[in-house]
Amino acid sequence: MNIVRFFDRLEDIIRSWLSRRPILYGLIAGIGAVLFFRGIWILFDEMNVGSITSIILSLVILLASGVFVSHFVGDQLVLSGLKKEKKVIDKTEDEVRAELATLRDIKEDLKEIKEEIREIKEEGNTNIA
Repeated sequence: MNIVRFFDRLEDIIRSWLSRRPILYGLIAGIGAVLFFRGIWILFDEMNVGSITSIILSLVILLASGVFVSHFVGDQLVLSGLKKEKKVIDKTEDEVRAELATLRDIKEDLKEIKEEIREIKEEGNTNIA
């Protein structure tokens, strides 16, 4: 398990460093994806896997793992379509900040409601005793 923790920490460090360099991050991710794709392609060519078999196998893997919709469509895109909202990418910075402020307000309201429920429960327990 130490090796897993080592690579998990290494990934966190690298991701943190690259997240401040988005162009480099995109370049490295793109190269990695292309090399992975190329390796799989060559492997399946060497195994004489046909095109129809490849399509069926890939669809089964992608649909079973839930990656097909989330990668090719995206959760946010589906949700924004259902809510008839703009995509996050199309929103202005002010709209995103306003949404964040609304979410903070909702979070505060929930904290207050939880506190009131806790107090009501405590009063109920005191009245029973």
